[in-house]
Amino acid sequence: MSKSDEFLQHITQGNTHKGDYITLGAAMLDGKTINNAFVNIPLKTMNRHGLIAGATGTGKTKTLQVLAENLSEKGIPVLLMDIKGDLSGLAKPSPGHEKIDERHSLIGLPFEAKKFPVEIMTLSEQEGVRLRATVSEFGPVLLSRILDVTETQAGIISVIFKYCDDNKLPLLDLKDFKKILQYATNEGKAEFQNAYGRISTASTGAILRKIIEIEQQGGDLFFGEKSFDVQDLLRLDDTGQAFINIIRLTDIQDRPKLFSTFMLSLLAEIYATFPEQGDTEKPKLVLFIDEAHLIFNEASDALLDQIESIVKLIRSKGVGLYFVTQNPTDVPEAVLGQLGLKVQHALRAFTAKDRKAIKLTAQNYPDTDYYNTAEVLTALGTGEALVSALNEKGRPTPLAATMMRAPMSRMDILTDSELKDLLHTSELIEKYNETIDRESAYELLNDKIEQAEAEEAKRKAQEEKEKLEKAASRKSASRSSSRQNPIVKVLSSPTVIRSVLGILGKMLK
Repeated sequence: MSKSDEFLQHITQGNTHKGDYITLGAAMLDGKTINNAFVNIPLKTMNRHGLIAGATGTGKTKTLQVLAENLSEKGIPVLLMDIKGDLSGLAKPSPGHEKIDERHSLIGLPFEAKKFPVEIMTLSEQEGVRLRATVSEFGPVLLSRILDVTETQAGIISVIFKYCDDNKLPLLDLKDFKKILQYATNEGKAEFQNAYGRISTASTGAILRKIIEIEQQGGDLFFGEKSFDVQDLLRLDDTGQAFINIIRLTDIQDRPKLFSTFMLSLLAEIYATFPEQGDTEKPKLVLFIDEAHLIFNEASDALLDQIESIVKLIRSKGVGLYFVTQNPTDVPEAVLGQLGLKVQHALRAFTAKDRKAIKLTAQNYPDTDYYNTAEVLTALGTGEALVSALNEKGRPTPLAATMMRAPMSRMDILTDSELKDLLHTSELIEKYNETIDRESAYELLNDKIEQAEAEEAKRKAQEEKEKLEKAASRKSASRSSSRQNPIVKVLSSPTVIRSVLGILGKMLK
């Protein structure tokens, strides 16, 4: 048996699956594509998370697009973080090209141009379905980790939430939280101290500065109502295709704090609301996080711990997480170790540091007799990748250098008019794009402060009135005591006294 025949048998046996699967492309050996040596990813293991990595221009985005298309086609909803702004073309079919036909001929897979149901979403003022969450939904633990506060400050945040719960003060947006922080150390200082103990002004000041940092990155747009219901990520269209939900993030690349805040809140909400699913034939939802280093580079240790915990636990809810980044080292080892699918596009070895990173990357893949993994990593062309997945039993499939199939949808963005037409047909924009600012902690505390100030002013006015009345009474008494009775006044006059003395003198004689 030739090496090529052995390899074909090796690949096809390792990539034959009983359940449904996605075909990524065909395996390659010695730089040549082996026709019909399909590299398949079983849907059953798509909730085991994954990584798409590679240097700029090697095809990461197209791989993401292929995966999203095939998941949607099989009724599995997708959420994409579109940081570069180049994924909206999923809503339109590919115009086709002779190079696409040539690629698919080598793979042995027919090409079909197709569009997919797409929902455009936004965290900022860009057009799209507005994604929001309330401060209350975050809760004290998650908010403390996002703000990266000390243990003492985290305790104060817990007290703030407890006070708001006890006093029915809704915490909806950041101005609510800032107001209660100020109230705790000013007008409500005595109230807080009696009920919960002393709260340090220095600590509340430090928390307030952290809140302002989030505000400056656009958090005031994200926190508030109407809260986004994660169940709306799971919609299907009339043909049974699942929606591909694209979050436009092109304007927050320089605001990693907001990106991390959103991601963690979304994952926490999904974990809290989705039922346990266990091992099923396909995932319930798949998330692709492009430019994943934006989450990890700016994350605190506490935030990283929270992300790692969610990555480990959320697969039981039927949710798969896929990180897209230039280098696998952008992802912490604790998270990298949880990823079942790895699609590694070419890496470039320009420096000694690059060569070291390539050696480390090669060690993350199964051993194979058919490739020198480190060498292949630098020799892959555009649209080619090393693929390692898990079969239905959770075992790694054979490592395969793969010629990736082309996306069925457009590999370019929508025009402005096409985007407006797509937004016009959205069922969710009307539901979520109205800004609601109902009565919450900010307004209720202002009313409470105004009422307290009015009562204090009334009390002071009453005290002043009583003081004036007492002063008037004392003055009146003084005037009254200084006035003499007319008879006494006559009798005490000098003339009368002399007359009385004269009479008395005569009587004594």
